Amino acid sequence: MELWEMSASDLSRGITGRDFAPSEVMAAHLGRVAAVNGAVNALVSLRDPDDLMAEARAADDGAGGWLHGLPLAVKDLCATKGLRTTWGSPLYRDVVPVKDDLLAARMRGAGAIFVAKTNTPEWGHGSHTFNPVFGATRNPYDLGRTAGGSSGGAAAGLAARMIPVADGSDMMGSLRNPAGFCNVYGFRPSWGLVPADAEGDSFLATLATEGPMGRTIEDVARLLAVQAGGNPEVPFGRAPSDFTAGLERASLRGKRIAWLGDWGGAYAMEPGVLDICRNALRQMEALGAVVEEVAPPFPAGDLWRAWVTLRAMLNSNGFADLVADPAKRAQIKPETLWEIEAGTGMSAELVYRASVIRSTWYATVARLFQRFDALALPTAQVWPFDVNLRWPAEIAGTRMDTYHRWMEVVIPVSLAGLPCLSLPVGFGAQGLPMGLQLAGPVGADAAVLAMGQAWHLATDWPGQRPPVLQGDAKT
Repeated sequence: MELWEMSASDLSRGITGRDFAPSEVMAAHLGRVAAVNGAVNALVSLRDPDDLMAEARAADDGAGGWLHGLPLAVKDLCATKGLRTTWGSPLYRDVVPVKDDLLAARMRGAGAIFVAKTNTPEWGHGSHTFNPVFGATRNPYDLGRTAGGSSGGAAAGLAARMIPVADGSDMMGSLRNPAGFCNVYGFRPSWGLVPADAEGDSFLATLATEGPMGRTIEDVARLLAVQAGGNPEVPFGRAPSDFTAGLERASLRGKRIAWLGDWGGAYAMEPGVLDICRNALRQMEALGAVVEEVAPPFPAGDLWRAWVTLRAMLNSNGFADLVADPAKRAQIKPETLWEIEAGTGMSAELVYRASVIRSTWYATVARLFQRFDALALPTAQVWPFDVNLRWPAEIAGTRMDTYHRWMEVVIPVSLAGLPCLSLPVGFGAQGLPMGLQLAGPVGADAAVLAMGQAWHLATDWPGQRPPVLQGDAKT
């Protein structure tokens, strides 16, 4: 096996055991990037290879955290000291931060060597990774299709074996959707487990979180351990635990899973999406799980109204300074402007009503978890679509009324702040990947990861079916 094919944990063990050196790992991954990134366009703002090799050689005789000497590319929504960070926006095309965001600092502190950034939609808006700075990221399983988003560069870079593990962020499925589209694992942690930086509002902005991606559950759990932990400068923190402790004894036996499917027909689905997820659930039953199809526990329309209200409120105020300048406003994507305009002048009463709906949904979820260990939903309502589309305007004859309505299936998890793992569940008739959301109660991150490990040990879709790119040996 080539070094670039190995998991991050196996690479870490090999470096610690001196089976190979960080410089060898770096050279192998840089070779892989040179071979395939031109086609996939997952990694952007790549650093000079000579500088990276010098940094890796300096790590050859050192020791550090479990990421010591491993090449990592950070999502381009996360500021990285000395490494260009654009947020996918032409307004920030040439910005080079003078300090790391907290997430980047933690990963760097664990020994990672930052080689590049991973591509993202402008401002992270939309589950399709393209922007006017770097263009579109392509799906390694079909270069004519999207890799999803907003952590699309991270998922595609992982799937194409350019990086061994990755960070991402998730408001509306941005860790889950691209993981499903690229046949890897993406984990949205319980809200508050991975803290944000103390910038702007930190009391109302509770919809988005950062988290890990990997080709194995062990890698996801170990990276989460690096990312998690308190930040005394922000409220609502959640204490981390040992996310790897239950992986060795992981089992689905006796686990009760509620299958919510298309929410009683409320979420339009392309043909085959529900079928492949149901097939995965049947496999889970064979592994000892108890799966029950559950009627919609809450009105989908209420969830959607709360979601678009709260999201627009946050976006309109967060971008207020930029849109006040006409020259800057002209360089902002229309989807972001839609968010801003939807929230401009929004009444406190409307926001309060949305928060009450969210609160009621949270209580409903808590009651569901008295009966079930996990909730299951598809990670997306469509298969990976044409990379040249901005977003799917129609699903199975149903028109989408916003740029993100086609991802409505992820908002029950996001609104409640649940820990949720995107599991790869196989490939459809066109050879395209799909994923399944497996969500647990708030705080049950380790338990959800253990369920994912049981699935991984039984299936290992990332290892069993890697993408075949130009120059790869066909299997």
